[in-house]
This record gives sequence, C-alpha cells and structure tokens, in this order.
Amino acid sequence: MKRTVILVALVVIAGLAGIVRSHSGARATIAELPAVFSRNPSSEVRDEIQKSYTLAPGARVELSDINGAISIETSDTTTADVYIVRTGASQEALNRRKISVEADANGLRIHGAKGDVGFFSRLFGSNPSERIALKLPREISLITKGVNGSLVVGDLDGSVEVHSINGRVQIAGTSGSVDFKGVNGNIVVGLKQLNGGGVSIGSVNGSIELRLNEGLNADLDTHGMNGRVMSELSEVQIVRNRRGNYSARIGNGGSMITANGINGNIRLTRGTSTPSASTEAGKR
Repeated sequence: MKRTVILVALVVIAGLAGIVRSHSGARATIAELPAVFSRNPSSEVRDEIQKSYTLAPGARVELSDINGAISIETSDTTTADVYIVRTGASQEALNRRKISVEADANGLRIHGAKGDVGFFSRLFGSNPSERIALKLPREISLITKGVNGSLVVGDLDGSVEVHSINGRVQIAGTSGSVDFKGVNGNIVVGLKQLNGGGVSIGSVNGSIELRLNEGLNADLDTHGMNGRVMSELSEVQIVRNRRGNYSARIGNGGSMITANGINGNIRLTRGTSTPSASTEAGKR
C-alpha cells in the first residue's frame, strides 16, 4: 500500500512539473511553482547578520549545520563579533534555510536549520549558501558539526571538536584536547600542548599535518591507515608495526595521539606558520 501511495505521489509531481514546462504562458495553478522553477542568476539576493556578545573565559562556542565556509579570528578579548552572509538565487531560496544565533556569558551557538517553505520548494528549490566570519576570544572551547565548507581557525587556548566537515580544516594552534571525526578534506592543526584528553582523529579522507610545539610530550598510535606516517622532526622516529599501523614517541611521551581510518598521510612537523583566519579571509 505504501509503495502505491509513493508511486501515485511521484506521478502527480511529474505531471505538475510537465504542466509548468509545457504551458509557460499560462497562469500556474500552484503558487509556489513559478518561484521554484525560475532561476535568474542576476536576481541573487543576500541577507546579513551582525551581532556582538561578551563571553567569559572558557566559554563554549558551537557551530552546527552550516552550508558554507567558516573563518574564525581570535585575540585576547572577551568580545565575540559575529558576521554572517547568506546568499541565494531568490528570496524563496533564502527562505529554505534559517540561521539562529544564541549567546550568553558561557556560550555562543550558531545553528542552521530548514526554513518555513512549502512542499514543492523543499523538493525542487535550491539551498542558499552561508559564510560565517567570527572574531572570538582566544580562551574558548570550539565545537563544529555538520559544515559543508572549509573551517579556518586562529590560535586557541582550549579544546577543539570537529565532526562531519566537508572541506579543509586549518587550526593555527590549540592547547586542549582535539577530536576530529568524519572530515572530507585536508587537516592542518598546531598542537601547543595537550591535556589528558589528547588527540583523537578518525574517518578522515585527506592528508593530516600535526604541527608540534617545541617541548610537546605525547605518544602516537595509528591503525587502519591507507597512507603513511612521516616525521620531519629528527628526534621523532616512526615505527611501522604492520600494514596501516604506526607508532612513535614524541619527547618524553604522555598524552595519546590516536588516528584510525585515515585515507591519506600523517605528517609531523615543527612550526607555527599555519595561515590565520584573517589571512585566509583576505585571500578570499
């Protein structure tokens, strides 16, 4: 019965679409359809959001379900400046998604979600794109989930959690725990120091560069890699145990750096030349 209902619905939709195509001069009987099928590039519209908040040291900043690139610049401040640009082929396209921004002293939350549009707009319409530029305090913890675009972050004094990212990830530096899961792109991250949480990396389709500060102590352990682990540091020797499994002691050893399911190489380097968020934004 369910399959029959679905088939009937698809036939009806196809028929309505055919009516619009074959009778372009006639008045459409479904109000949504003209807007859905009209795609004039010159009619692109945009929407901007600008807000500022005060955050306490150690505040949690969370970004989720974002359809576009994120650039974060950090400094010694307590102010969080938020700038969001949304663009779409039409106002109807913008209405397909919405962005909510919420904040208090302990946290900033930016979340994307489906907008309030009708059935045909959801089925045939195009989604808008979003670009987010933030200026944040350095002393925060950062969580990003479900981002369809690149993530470029300045120097942080806190933990980092990056899940489900379709784009490259660049983090100038962090001094807390690091968790990368489900990244479809290259990763560059500076590790200033590690706490007990260490670094966990899993399900990454891309190369990974770990830029280690002088004096960092950690143990590296990888499993199931479709690639190699390499070190540009003369004092760090990589041991290959068997196919896809590598280990290394960094300094005196300590917090764990673990990696599993990596489709690419891991490279250990020294230095802090990761491009800052402001530099990357200037290039774009």
